[in-house]
Parts: sequence; structure tokens; C-alpha cells
Amino acid sequence: MDHHVYFWLKEERQNAADRETFEKALDALCEIPLMQAGRWAIPAAVPARPVCDQSWDYALDMQFASVEEHNAYQDHPDHQAFINAHKEWWCKVLVTDLA
Repeated sequence: MDHHVYFWLKEERQNAADRETFEKALDALCEIPLMQAGRWAIPAAVPARPVCDQSWDYALDMQFASVEEHNAYQDHPDHQAFINAHKEWWCKVLVTDLA
């Protein structure tokens, strides 16, 4: 299954130092051994189109072999530490999970 997360950072976190810190934290999430693959990205510099939402700051894409591994990831201490350390950094988060 695929787990997609979109983050909108608060305005006060829109600086180079905070972005670097957040990116390192996203890198660490992608190292959690429960997932098959993981990566984060920023919006691509493509022409604007009415069907594209590029208002987000970061996207996280993870693949898991099963729903059970995804569910275990949700409770993983490193995932919980990421949430606790950064939940005040974002003004919005959107999650989509694909079977």
C-alpha cells in the first residue's frame, strides 16, 4: 500500500534553517525499516494548471508491503517522535492511503 502525506508549513517556518531541519526529519522517517520505499519532495516547477494543487510545501510518499506494516509504522517511536517534534510547524496536513 502507498501512504502519501502533504504538509503545509506555517509562515514562520518558511525559512532556510527550519526547512533544512524539517527535511532531515523527513529523511529520518524514510529510514524506518517497516517500509519498502520512501521519499519526500517539494512541488515540481511545472506550469500551473487548474487541476493541480501545488499549494503544499512538502510531500512524503511511502510504500508498505501490507496494511499491517503501515499500521505498525503509525505507532513506531520514530514516527511518533517526528509528529511530536514538528506538529506545531504545520498549519495543515493531508494524508491519502492507497491500497
